[in-house]
Amino acid sequence: MPGLAECQSLLRLLIARGDPKAIPLARGAIDEFLNTAPASVRGRGLRVLQRDALDQHDAAVGVQRSFAETVDAYIERKLAEE
Repeated sequence: MPGLAECQSLLRLLIARGDPKAIPLARGAIDEFLNTAPASVRGRGLRVLQRDALDQHDAAVGVQRSFAETVDAYIERKLAEE
């Protein structure tokens, strides 16, 4: 899937940092994936990203956990739009 690995890597890094100021970067990465991926794979790619964010959420604490929850919620909204 075009851009999925790059998006996933960036989201992992951003979640690990947990900086709330980086939320627009996370949303931008997800949007970029959606803009470049073929329509037929967008939903599946979003679910891969969501699963990864939830895995990080389970291992995270504090701001990292909150950031992962924010990423998950944004992905959930995008899935509803698909």
